[in-house]
Amino acid sequence: MMDWMEFPHRRWNPLTGDWVLVSPQRTRRPWQGRVEPAPAQSQPAFDPQCYLCPGNHRTGGAKNPIYTGAFVFDNDFAALLPGAAPLEFDRGRLLAARAERGICRVVCFSPDHSLTLPRMGVAEIRGVVDTWIEQCRELSRRPEIGYVQIFENRGELMGCSNPHPHGQIWAGETLPTVWRKEQAAQAEYRSTRGACLLCDYLALERQSERVVCENDSFVALVPFWAVWPFEILMVSRRHCPSLETLADAEQNDLSEIMKQITIRYDNLFETSFPYTMGFHQRPTDGAAHEEWHLHAHYCPPLLRSATIPKFMVGYELLAEPQRDLTPESAAARLRELSPRHYLDSR
Repeated sequence: MMDWMEFPHRRWNPLTGDWVLVSPQRTRRPWQGRVEPAPAQSQPAFDPQCYLCPGNHRTGGAKNPIYTGAFVFDNDFAALLPGAAPLEFDRGRLLAARAERGICRVVCFSPDHSLTLPRMGVAEIRGVVDTWIEQCRELSRRPEIGYVQIFENRGELMGCSNPHPHGQIWAGETLPTVWRKEQAAQAEYRSTRGACLLCDYLALERQSERVVCENDSFVALVPFWAVWPFEILMVSRRHCPSLETLADAEQNDLSEIMKQITIRYDNLFETSFPYTMGFHQRPTDGAAHEEWHLHAHYCPPLLRSATIPKFMVGYELLAEPQRDLTPESAAARLRELSPRHYLDSR
């Protein structure tokens, strides 16, 4: 059997049809590249200059209410707009464009400026989950909306412009590129095998060394095809297509496992760990989409320490993704970390 820890090889992602080059022998190379400054370890509970804190004015001029839990508002600088005219441009399929309508919203997780998800209580995170579900229900009823993308960019390395705990919701007409790939892969698997791609994948992975943590409703693992150094795929154990279809106990378990994942991230390098996280769920076109299986992707950029990020450059941009640390090694490091936050252990 091939020694995955020693020799370069490629791994296939059945959700997208993409490949990733794994080069484990490169973990021994010295690092003389860029080192980022360490992020600030603490924030005040209220920042009078923060445009997301309760009672403050946002940069667009609106004033936030004195909110006490999760708070949602339409993004003042939205990437999608609901009133775009239905224009289309096509020159022989060489030059093509079409208008895209949509709605972008911001979800403040907590009124406390100093918190992040791993530092919030499970009940507080459940409030965020409830808000996401309410937003999905409301947005999916709009005929012009074809999907609802919930995501969080955490940390300056991931382009987050404000440290206040928050995420975003972008809902648009047309399935985006990654969603289309996952839609096609899951639909083909179901039509050819009569089964769910992620159900079958999870059955294999639960016996593997790539599982990081799990509870009664969700499993968090480093996928076999992971691109980012400490990437995590969080999958519902029950076959369900969307956040809206989760039972009450599953919503509690979702809150708990999100806390466990992010605590392990923070504990890895004892820092406020940056990442992009987002849910993939069935489109909102009214179809049942039995092929879809609810999951979330965590894509963190740190590789060797809190100050050494992983950039997608060179071969990754021009050919295909490449990683040095094997998914098995990454999962082992995350799995062995304490489930108690390092700041609570001091």
